[in-house]
Amino acid sequence: MKYFFFTLSYLIVFFASAQKNIYETSTFDDLTQDHQVLAIVPFITHLDLENKITKKELKLREEKEGYAVQNALETYFSQRKKKKKFSIDFQNIKNTNALLAKNNIRYDNIDVHTIKELSEILGVDGIISGNLELNVLLSDGVDTKFNFLDYFLGDADYGRIGVKISDGATGKLLWKYEKEINKKSGKNTDDLIDRMMKLAARKFPYDREKRKDRKMRNEE
Repeated sequence: MKYFFFTLSYLIVFFASAQKNIYETSTFDDLTQDHQVLAIVPFITHLDLENKITKKELKLREEKEGYAVQNALETYFSQRKKKKKFSIDFQNIKNTNALLAKNNIRYDNIDVHTIKELSEILGVDGIISGNLELNVLLSDGVDTKFNFLDYFLGDADYGRIGVKISDGATGKLLWKYEKEINKKSGKNTDDLIDRMMKLAARKFPYDREKRKDRKMRNEE
C-alpha cells in the first residue's frame, strides 16, 4: 500500500511538473492557421563531461548529441503521425540536413541564422529546435538504476532539454517545453524523447483533437 501511494504521488508530481514547464503563445491559432509542414533542426548541445578530452573531440560529441535528438524527434513524430495524431506534417530530416548543407549551414553555425531565414531555406512553415545540456553521453546510453542516494548526491541529474517551435513567417516563439534529464528520464536519446513527448502530448499544440476542441470552443 505504501508503495502504491508513493508511486501515485510520484506520478502526480511528475505530470504536474511537465505541465508547468510548457509554454504556448496566446496567438498560436492566428499564427499557425496556415501551417502545413514543420522542420526539425539539430539541437544546440553543451556537454560538461568529467573526462578530459580535446576541444575538437568535445565539439564532435556535442554535434553527435544534437543530431541524435533531431533523429529521435523525427522518430516520435513519425510514429504519432501514422496514427493521425497531428494536423501538420514534418519534413524528412535527411532533406532538412541536405538543404542546410547546400546553403553552407553547418552544425557549428546554424545558431547564427534566424528562424525566418531557416524556414525560407527549408521551405517550411515553422521550425522545431532546442537546446540540450548534458554531463553524460545520452546517445550512448546511460545508467537508469533507481537509487535514492543518487538523488541526494546529485548523481541522478544528467542535464536539461528544451524543445521549442517557432513560426517561420514571423520568427515568434509558439510553444516551448523544458524538462530536466535524470535517471528516470530514459536510458538513451530515443527513450528520453519518447517519454518526455508523451508527457507533453496533451499539451502539444498541433495535436489534431486538441485543435478541434479549441476551434469548437472559439465558435461557440
